[in-house]
Amino acid sequence: MREPEHRGPGPASASVSGTAAVVLDGDGVVIARSERAATLLECSPGRTCVPLLGMLPRAGTDAGPAGYLMTVPGDDHAGGKVPLVCTVVRLAAHTPGGEGTATQWLVLVTPAQTAEEAAERDARRRRTGLSQAAAAGIGTSLDVIELAETLVNLLVPDFADLATVDIAENVLVGDEPPHFHTSGDVRLRRTAAAQSPEISAEDLLAVGEALPAVTDSTLMRPLMEGLPVLVPDVAVLQAELGVDPRALPLFVPSGAHSSVAMPLYARGLILGCVTVWRSQLPSAFGEEDAALLKDVVSRAALGVDNARRYTKEHRSVVTLQRSLLPRSALDSAAAETVGVYQPAGGGSGVGGDWFDVIPLPSLRVAFVVGDVVGHGLDATAAMARLRTAVQTLADLDLDPGELLTHLDDLVLGFSEEQMTSESHAEHAGRSERSEPAVLGATCLYTVYDPVTGRCATAAAGHPPPVLLPPDGEPVFLRVTPGPPLGVGGVPFEVTEFGVRPGSMLAFFTDGLVESRGGDIEEGMERLRGSFAGADPGLPLDELSRAVFDGVRPQESVDDAALLLARIHALPPDQVAEWELEADLSLVSRARELVVGQLSEWQLDELGFVTELVASELVTNAIRYAGGPVGLRLIRDRVLVCEVSDTSSTQPRLRRARETDEGGRGLFLVAQLTDRWGCRFTGTGKTIWTEQPIGGALG
Repeated sequence: MREPEHRGPGPASASVSGTAAVVLDGDGVVIARSERAATLLECSPGRTCVPLLGMLPRAGTDAGPAGYLMTVPGDDHAGGKVPLVCTVVRLAAHTPGGEGTATQWLVLVTPAQTAEEAAERDARRRRTGLSQAAAAGIGTSLDVIELAETLVNLLVPDFADLATVDIAENVLVGDEPPHFHTSGDVRLRRTAAAQSPEISAEDLLAVGEALPAVTDSTLMRPLMEGLPVLVPDVAVLQAELGVDPRALPLFVPSGAHSSVAMPLYARGLILGCVTVWRSQLPSAFGEEDAALLKDVVSRAALGVDNARRYTKEHRSVVTLQRSLLPRSALDSAAAETVGVYQPAGGGSGVGGDWFDVIPLPSLRVAFVVGDVVGHGLDATAAMARLRTAVQTLADLDLDPGELLTHLDDLVLGFSEEQMTSESHAEHAGRSERSEPAVLGATCLYTVYDPVTGRCATAAAGHPPPVLLPPDGEPVFLRVTPGPPLGVGGVPFEVTEFGVRPGSMLAFFTDGLVESRGGDIEEGMERLRGSFAGADPGLPLDELSRAVFDGVRPQESVDDAALLLARIHALPPDQVAEWELEADLSLVSRARELVVGQLSEWQLDELGFVTELVASELVTNAIRYAGGPVGLRLIRDRVLVCEVSDTSSTQPRLRRARETDEGGRGLFLVAQLTDRWGCRFTGTGKTIWTEQPIGGALG
């Protein structure tokens, strides 16, 4: 027989596993067949194949290469009847004489699956898919709740109609769960749930609710050993659960016919429990299902334990970070301030952002905001070192540019210290971890004087602050930029500007305005626009939170800090100042001015000490520095006495000997006042003292 010419699959290519191939002529006579066809059909070559004759298309029609599908009854090898699926394809073959073509048909015959076989195959597919999805999706999150939600969404709807995850409350906050000795000791909270849309579970315990206590029972006791509890018949569970029948709907969804409960078991601890239910899926849970669920939940248990430990560490670092920051709200003569700090999302955690408000002498205040590169405990520790250094340098009353220069030197020293320590450890063959260095940081330092109403600021690689006048549009201040800390060798320039009372200054870190793949300029403009649309009359804490939440990107990968300061100015009647020539005879005039001003302020009780302090300081200024000499009194919660001169010589406190005629003036000043100090200015220096004022201001 000549091999027929055809389009589509022929007998040779169609003889695949489980499939039979038969070639028929137009009258249904068998021209050729495969070995598999002899098993499925009584079709001998040269004879009409009656079972397939009725499957051929009628004359004048052409099924084409796409085929023709139908089901016919056929005999299986066991003698029973099974359905056969036939695909009929028309073949074009030359006639023996070479004239025209004769119609031939290729029939592909495949036994159809039984319902049970199809269901089993579908179940195997679901189990394989669930196992693969669990391996890929579980354990990628370090958030307990997110991991629980991922788990229930994997289980529903292919494996179960309803799935719940209940976690021990200690685990949710990062602690180890207590040791449960019996099922009656279990205290869990519903953490996640998912259900097929076809079922109703309105009475079931809601997410976030605590599970009611259940009595110890033989049915549930395997959970304590990390074993599954398979319940093919829910009626058995309802009978043996041991709870009030009225509370059963909290535990058992209506219409469910089978369930499996699997403990989240890791490192010998019961972290929680996963429960699955079937109601719409017809087959009850079996041993294979329980084994698969155990494999999936064991992966989840490790993920939950990792997330728990991360939560604990994260909580500790956040607590440490917040303890290192100042109080969120402060109020002083210079400004009312509120600070907001928030760790990064997306698993990045706590970083090295910080803000600070440092009271300075003469009622001035320093606003500080900074950012250390990195996240975690190392960044927090580095931030603590920098914040302490800034506070120490601020206590020296340095101008902003000089303070950042010293801070830059410290950062360089920190890095060199760590590299030296690591080098010594490497040579000694030790792998110990040294204290983290500050590998990169930015800082903005601003000093505000409520007497003059002026600010002086310097930046080390940090964004400028926003100024919101009481009756104008918010603007970013033009601060001369400097390099980040740790670069070295570059001076930091100081920018000065005036601030009207009632204005607001906003200091922030880049985590507030920068997002993954976003432009920081767009974020800064978003911040400016947020202040433009805000109500300036809002309490400062409400305004700070509204701005912070409205500006910060939804998927921020960095921690962020925001410090708002509503500026105050000291009323003129709380300040008195005079200028004296370099004449020692004017010292008595200085004493008279001080006593008279204190009498006007009804602070006569401070007159004797203040008169003596002013006399000593003015005398020293005239004697050693020349003129002119400035004398100023400032009244607030403390009384400040300042004496300024043109000398840059640092005064030294010393104890005079009995034979010395002088040298006791500064010592007396230190003994009589609460605090004293010296700061250098552009024209010389200022020595200041503070005395507490009892009672309210007059």
